Amino acid sequence: MGQCLSHEDAVSGVTAHVANLKKAPQALPINVEFGYKRNFEAHYVRGKELGRGQFGVTYAARNLETQEQVAVKMILKKTLTTPVDVEDTKREVQILSLLKGHENVVQYIDAFEDAERVFIVMELCEGGELLDRILAKRGRHYSEKDAAMVVRQMLNVVARCHLFGVVHRDLKPENFLFKSKAEDAPLKAVDFGLSEFYKPGKKFSNVVGSAYYVAPEVLKRKSGPEADVWSVGVITYILLCGRRPFWDRTEDGIFKEVLKGKPDFRDHPWPQVSPLAIQFVKKLLKKDPKARLTAAQALSHPWVRVNGKASDIPLDISVLSNLRSFVRYSRLKQLAMRALATTLEDDELVDLKDQFEAIDLEQRGTITIEELKKVLVKNKPYKILQRKDSTLLDRLTGLDTDKNGVIDFREFVSAAMHVHQLEEADAKAFERRVRKAFEYLDKDQNGYLEPEEIRKELGIKGSVDDIFEEGDLDADGKISYAEFKNIVETISATEGNWSSLRRPSISKAE
Repeated sequence: MGQCLSHEDAVSGVTAHVANLKKAPQALPINVEFGYKRNFEAHYVRGKELGRGQFGVTYAARNLETQEQVAVKMILKKTLTTPVDVEDTKREVQILSLLKGHENVVQYIDAFEDAERVFIVMELCEGGELLDRILAKRGRHYSEKDAAMVVRQMLNVVARCHLFGVVHRDLKPENFLFKSKAEDAPLKAVDFGLSEFYKPGKKFSNVVGSAYYVAPEVLKRKSGPEADVWSVGVITYILLCGRRPFWDRTEDGIFKEVLKGKPDFRDHPWPQVSPLAIQFVKKLLKKDPKARLTAAQALSHPWVRVNGKASDIPLDISVLSNLRSFVRYSRLKQLAMRALATTLEDDELVDLKDQFEAIDLEQRGTITIEELKKVLVKNKPYKILQRKDSTLLDRLTGLDTDKNGVIDFREFVSAAMHVHQLEEADAKAFERRVRKAFEYLDKDQNGYLEPEEIRKELGIKGSVDDIFEEGDLDADGKISYAEFKNIVETISATEGNWSSLRRPSISKAE
C-alpha cells in the first residue's frame, strides 16, 4: 500500500519538483526526423504572429493553392532537447489527428518539417480566447444560459478525449478559442502539448497544468482523466461569479487552497445563482476524483443539458469500464449490484438512460450483445479497453444476466452504475440504500441472506456454497447485513481500479 501524502507534503513536493525542473541542466539538442511532409513554404506563406508557447510560436498563414487562412504552430527542433520533448511533439500531432472532426476541437490539417523546424497546420480561430471574453466583463459574470452553453462545449471535448483514451491535462480559459467573433461562434479546444494517452487504471505521477486549474490528485501525483473535469469545474465557477474558487498570492498558497480549501458559494452573486447551477459546480469540484462527475455524466446534468438530446451525449468511458468490471465480478458481487440498482430513483438514472439510449441503436428499449460490440468498435474505446482484456467482447455476454439474449435497462444499470459516487454523495443515504438492497434480497425478512435465497435469486438449482462463502466471512452459514455491506463497500473501493479485479473474490481463502 502506498502512503497518502499530507497536504503539506504534497505542496512541498510540488514546489521542489518545479524548482528542480527550473534548475535541471539542458541536454544537448537532438537531431530528429519526424517523417512529416517537406517543403512547407511551397504550400503556405506565413503571416503575423498569433501567440507563443514553451516550445512553439503560432502564426497566421495562407494556403497558396486554396487561399485558405490557417494557423501554423512552428516548433524549433533545437528547443526539443530531450527524447521526452520529441515524443510530446509527436503525440500532439497524433492527438490532433485522432480528434479531427470534432466541432469543439481546433481542426488539424497537416504537419511539415525541415532540418530545423516542425510545422503543425490547423484551422484559424479568430474569435479570441475564452479568457478575453471573461476579462471583457470586468469582474462581472456570464448569464447562466451563456455559461451553460460554454461549459457544454468544453465537456463535449473532454468526454470525447476520454472516450478516445486522451487526457488534456491543461484545460484553462486561455486554451479555448472562439472560431469567430460572432456571439454564437463555437468554442474550440487548442494546445494539446501536455496531453497524454492513458490506459484504464493508469495514474500519472508528474505535475502539469496551471496552478489555478490543477486538480488535488495532480498535486498528490496520482491523477487520471478526472483531473480534466475538475479544471472544467474551476472554469465554470469563474464563468458564474467572475472569481477563482481557489486563490492566493503565491503558488504554494494556491496549491494549499486546492488541496484543502472550499469554494465560496455565499458571497455575491451566488445567492442569485440557481441551486441547480451550484449543485453542478460542486459535483465537478469534488476532492475525491472517483466521486466527481465524469464529463459524459456532467453533460446529462439538467443545468448544462439545456435543450440537448441524449443522442448528443457521447459514450462515457467510465460506464464502459464499469461494464467491463461487472462481468469480472463474482456472482455474489453481481447480485449485490443488481439489488443496489433497485434503490435508484428516476432522477438518479438520467445519465445512465442517456448512455443506454446511445448504445440502443434501434431504440427498441433493449441492447443486443452485437449492438454493444458494434458501438464499442465504432467509437474506438474498444481498443483502449482491450489492452487490459483481450477477451473483452466475449466477456460482455455476461451482462445478459437472465440469459434471454438481450440486455435490458435494469441489467444495464446494475452493471454501469457508479457505486462510489453514490457512497460519497451522502454517506447516511448510502447506508439506507444498502440496507434497502439487503432487505430486497432477504425475502423472509429474518435479517440474514441464506443459501436458499441466493439460489432462487440466481436461478441455480444446485449448491451455491462456492458462491455463498465469499460473503459468509464468519462461516456461520448465512450472510448478515454487516457482511453484505462489506461486499458493497469492496465494490465501491475497487470501482475503476482495474488492477484490483484480477482476483475479484474477497473470500477468506484470499
